[in-house]
Amino acid sequence: MAILKTVESKFFQAEIPYKPMGKYAHFLTIRITESYPLFQTDAELNKARVRAGVKDKTTISRLSMFKRKQSTPERLVGRELLRNYGLMTAEECEYNVNFAMDNPDCIIYGFAIGDSGSEKSKVVVDTAFSITAFDESHETFTLNAPYENGTMASKGENGSKPGEVTSRINQQDHIRPQVFFPSIVTLKDPTEASFLYVFNNILRTRHYGAQTTRTGRVRNELIGVVFADGEITSNLRWTQAIYDQMKSNNTINPPDPLDEDDVITAAKNAIEALMADEFIVHTDFIGDAFVSLINEVKTLTGSEKGIQAILEKADAEAKDYAKKHISKKKTTAKVGKE
Repeated sequence: MAILKTVESKFFQAEIPYKPMGKYAHFLTIRITESYPLFQTDAELNKARVRAGVKDKTTISRLSMFKRKQSTPERLVGRELLRNYGLMTAEECEYNVNFAMDNPDCIIYGFAIGDSGSEKSKVVVDTAFSITAFDESHETFTLNAPYENGTMASKGENGSKPGEVTSRINQQDHIRPQVFFPSIVTLKDPTEASFLYVFNNILRTRHYGAQTTRTGRVRNELIGVVFADGEITSNLRWTQAIYDQMKSNNTINPPDPLDEDDVITAAKNAIEALMADEFIVHTDFIGDAFVSLINEVKTLTGSEKGIQAILEKADAEAKDYAKKHISKKKTTAKVGKE
């Protein structure tokens, strides 16, 4: 029985297929920083030197949000929900330690555990780039580690000399609030339940970046969903098209942050123009067409009964898939070793 009323069943698979079947659901997401997150490798913020726009050929440096920085927090949110509603335990499935191989997280987002088995992720996320340039999107903070008395001066702790000022001072680049990262999250061969599972994970995830920090607040603003028989444009090209739109409208005024309404408007216009140039069959839920869909999804995921129905259906599909395909692969592997 269908859960969604706003999307036709033809866009979904009846069950999770073993081989690619050419159906794609693309979630059009704008990731908006709301604190000072860190997207970094080797203690430096990730950045790339690229062209500013599709039309604007100026070269600029942009902040980069690598794909794992996006998909990992979202799948962890899904895992929390599965445990909360009793569909998975921490003992039977621990992320990157011991995968159960038969729940929605493992089947939809994939896993790899050596000889024990692997499953390719059906969720495809690529590196996202900031609309604004690197120099306008970050700032450097001086960090310190005071003693318990609240000052940087020692009172003789751990044999230190009283009055001595600690040298525990460091500098760290942080991404500013109101920096925008357009990102397309693609789900291959979605069933209705897996579509809602991934949709809900994107909506619920609030923190990205370095998990050891107390910052990292990011809000996901979905502006549409595209169902297609192939992949669509890249995050970089969409970002560049948004930049062109905003520059022509004079809505990029550094050092002022971008206005969210201006970004959303430019993002919708840019993706509609890019989709018009695609050579694939696609049905777009963007703008007014997306309102009824997202309202229905929020109503479903906002109630305990609704979210439980989604999780239980996704879990049943995952276990059915695992029984048909993963247990068979494990048995074949054992026979091969013997």
